[in-house]
Amino acid sequence: MVTPCYNSAFTIKETIDSVISQTYENWEHIIVDDCSKDNSTNIIVDELAHEPRIKLIKMKSNSGAAEARNMAIEKAKGKYIAFLDSDDLWHPEKLYKQVKFMEENDLSFSFTNYRIIKETGERTNKVVIGPKSLDYYYLLKNTIIGTLTVMLNIEKIGPIKMVGNLNCTEDFALWLVLLKKGHNAHRLNEELAYYRKSKQSDSGNKLKSAKETWNTYRRTQKISVIKTVWYFSHYSFNAYRKHAKL
Repeated sequence: MVTPCYNSAFTIKETIDSVISQTYENWEHIIVDDCSKDNSTNIIVDELAHEPRIKLIKMKSNSGAAEARNMAIEKAKGKYIAFLDSDDLWHPEKLYKQVKFMEENDLSFSFTNYRIIKETGERTNKVVIGPKSLDYYYLLKNTIIGTLTVMLNIEKIGPIKMVGNLNCTEDFALWLVLLKKGHNAHRLNEELAYYRKSKQSDSGNKLKSAKETWNTYRRTQKISVIKTVWYFSHYSFNAYRKHAKL
């Protein structure tokens, strides 16, 4: 699994612990530190000293989450790629159940339900549940796939890379690329991950996220302005509904 890390000293150990606690044991956790200025690196080093399945890569310069993820993807050796940010958590059976789900159904792209938790780690009553399966046009209208829940079969999909230089939403853009190629996403209908909603994401990042989503439509998907307005309005409404009443 792939974890970009930047100034995550308060959460990275808990994130790593949720990986170590997995009942599925055949995993490799590649953490890419993007020039953190806090104690993140030391915490990661302490963890990998006791767990050889954890790998640490240090970026030479601060390059953003997309490039950090790409570095980890490039170094990954497994059949499956999963994503876990440095403040999010997994259920102990997440990997076991999702690998089994993909193997039994011969899938290339899957995701699960997830619960939103507060910055303190306290659980909310908000569980994000997507459709049973979705295609390219469905995702254009709905921010329903949680990156922390995604698992990809690289043997079926081939090499992947996130776009990090177009001021776009890089994970959303990657899902669209895969869906457009016919790798439809299928939901494992279980709550297997926990997305930490921070105060930062509630404030200034909303405008930045909106701009990046717009750029995803226009720059990576080459969608016309008129269609972009239509898709973006649906996307925004669904995003609001997903995070409302926490």
